[in-house]
Amino acid sequence: MRDKQLHTPEGVRDIHCNEALKKHEIQRRIMAVFHHYGFLDVQTPTFEYIDVFSHDSGTIDIKNMYKFFDSDGNILVMRPDITPSVARMMATGYHHENTPKRFCYLGNAFRNIESYQLKLREFTQAGVELIGIDSEDADAEIIAIVIQSLLAVGLKDFQIDIGQAGFFKGLLEEAGLDSKYEEELRMLIDQKNYIAVEELLDSLELDQAHKKVLLDLPKFFGDVKVIEQAKSTTMNKKALAALDRLERIYNILCDYKVEQYISFDLGMVSQINYYTGIVFRGYTFGTGVSIVDGGRYDTLLQEFGHSAPAVGFAIIVDEVMNSIERQHIEIDVPSTDTLLLYNLKSRTMAISIADRMRREGMRIEIGMLDRDLEENIAYGKKNHIGGIMNFLSLDEVELVNLETEERNTVDVKSLF
Repeated sequence: MRDKQLHTPEGVRDIHCNEALKKHEIQRRIMAVFHHYGFLDVQTPTFEYIDVFSHDSGTIDIKNMYKFFDSDGNILVMRPDITPSVARMMATGYHHENTPKRFCYLGNAFRNIESYQLKLREFTQAGVELIGIDSEDADAEIIAIVIQSLLAVGLKDFQIDIGQAGFFKGLLEEAGLDSKYEEELRMLIDQKNYIAVEELLDSLELDQAHKKVLLDLPKFFGDVKVIEQAKSTTMNKKALAALDRLERIYNILCDYKVEQYISFDLGMVSQINYYTGIVFRGYTFGTGVSIVDGGRYDTLLQEFGHSAPAVGFAIIVDEVMNSIERQHIEIDVPSTDTLLLYNLKSRTMAISIADRMRREGMRIEIGMLDRDLEENIAYGKKNHIGGIMNFLSLDEVELVNLETEERNTVDVKSLF
C-alpha cells in the first residue's frame, strides 16, 4: 500500500517545474501557429459516453479505453482521442450552420495500452479540425500547418509521410476483396507484417496480379515519383482519382515551399477507420513513434447525424518533447527576474514596489526571509534567478547581480 502511495501507475508520470515550463512553451508556440491560420479554441469533456468512441465511429479498440459507470449506470470513457469529441460537438452545436468551421484544441487523452509498448497512457494532444471543406487546398493547408507547428518548436529534421485511404480502398474494390477482410489486411499492412499479409492473401485465393499489387503496397514509399509508379499498377477509377488528388496536394505544398518535409507512403493504411482520403504521420529523431497523426475523415460526422467533410490532425506533445530533448534543442523558458528580501520595517514598501514591477511584466519572487543573504544568493543561482533586491531600510536597497556577483547599495528612489 505504501509503495503505491508514493508511485504513479504505469503509463502516467509527474512533470516537474522546468520540464513543465518547457512543455507550456511548446504548447504555446503550437497553439500560436493554429491561431495564425484562423483556428479557434474549443474544449470538450475529458470523459464522454462510450457511444462517442464506439467501433462504428472508427476510433480505437474499446479494450484500450478507460471505462467506468456513472451513478445512473451509463458507461463512460476517458477520451482516447479528441477528434470524435469535436465531431460530436460540431454535429450538436453547429448543425444549423453551413459555413466551414476551424477548431483547434489542447488537451489530454487516455489509452489503456499494454505496458510492454512503453507508451504513455495519458498524453497531451494539440490539434486542429477543418470541417466543411472537401478540397485539395484544405488538405494541403492542414499539412502545412503541421510543418509550421513543428518548425515553431525548433524541430528541423522531420518528415511527414502521406498516404491515401482512397487508393487502398480502390485496390480492394478492384481485387474484389470481401469487406470483412479489409480491417485485418489494413492492420497487417500498417504493421508491415509482410508474411502475415501474404498468408492472408493466399487464403483468399486472389489472382496473382491483384495479390502482387497488395503485397507491393509497402514498397510505394519515397518522393513524389511514387505516385506515378502506383498509377501503373491499377485501372480502378477510385484508386486513380485518389492518386491524382495526392499529386495535386503535393503541388500546393510546393507553393507553401514545404516540399522538402514531404514523402509518400502508400502502404500507410491507418488503423483509425474514419480516415477516407489523405492520411499522414510525422516522424523525427529521438522517438520510435509518430509525433503527429492526421488525415481526412469525411464520414465521421455522419455517425453523429451531421454530414460534413473534415480534415485534421493531432500533435502528440509529449513525443515532441522527447524528440526535442534527445536532439538537444534549447527551449527558452522564462525564469524569475528578481528575488525580493525585506525586513519588518521595509516590508510595506518592498511589497508595494514588487507589485508595481510585476504589473510591468517582471517576475518577482519573495526570497527566504528567515535565511541570510548568502543562502539566498546560493538559492538564486541554483534556480537561475537574475538578481536580488534586499530592502535594508526605507531608504536603502542592496542590489545583487547573481550572474556577475556585483553588489551595490542604492537609494530606493533610484529604482524608478
